[in-house]
Amino acid sequence: MTNPTEIIPGVIFFSYLATMRKEHHAFLTHSALVLQVAGELTLETASQKISTRRGQMLLIGKNQLGQLTKTPLPGEDYETIVIALQEDLLRAIALEEQMEARHKYTGLPNVLIPPNDFLQGYFQSVIPYVRNADEKIRASMGMLKVKEGVKLLLHTMPELRDLLFDFSEPYKIDLEKFMLSNFHFNVPVEKFAQLTGRSLAGFKRDFKTLFAASPRQWLQERRLTEARHLIEHKNKKPSAIYLDLGFESLSHFSHSFKKMFGKAPSEMG
Repeated sequence: MTNPTEIIPGVIFFSYLATMRKEHHAFLTHSALVLQVAGELTLETASQKISTRRGQMLLIGKNQLGQLTKTPLPGEDYETIVIALQEDLLRAIALEEQMEARHKYTGLPNVLIPPNDFLQGYFQSVIPYVRNADEKIRASMGMLKVKEGVKLLLHTMPELRDLLFDFSEPYKIDLEKFMLSNFHFNVPVEKFAQLTGRSLAGFKRDFKTLFAASPRQWLQERRLTEARHLIEHKNKKPSAIYLDLGFESLSHFSHSFKKMFGKAPSEMG
């Protein structure tokens, strides 16, 4: 089985990972409702770390940078069912049901959902789509399942209405604070611009004024400086930190490190 499998394209995903731990950085564009079928999922952002195990449900908020760690546990594989709450679908629900955010949402962006029979039954109703993934299913069915999930979610936690139906653009946030907290995420510069509420041109202009460097140059140097600190003062091995600092390969990390500091990371200490 591929990982993840689209059950209803763009709406319902079934993620299956049998035997290995897997980590990756992600730009979480859309909100999502997740059921942990088996194994453990850990989501870590600059402000929050949250984990789910068998039977637990998690609402993930949109427009975040995060590291996802998927781990099979002893005696069970890793499996999740993900309901993607894309903004166009939420807008359609808002219009049809006359729902809107009443206040600015101030809670945590990622929320563990209390267990209840309604949402558990809802996910059980998705299982037939998982077991018959080869059959073509109309987009209208996906819309119905999303609407059902949203209504049951709001029945369980009405306060999430302000999170789900906030369609405002990200406001212009403190660029320095954001970059110092999120520099290690391996995402395109365009995503950093979007999350700070700026156009790409505006982001580059503000960045140059603040840091006296281009985003790519600053990110490279900041990540390497952090790597040197971890190696020299925390006794971390290069192989254990390069992915967490946004480098795609150990060889690229080592080459960049030696170019900046004159020594390979293995020679530091």
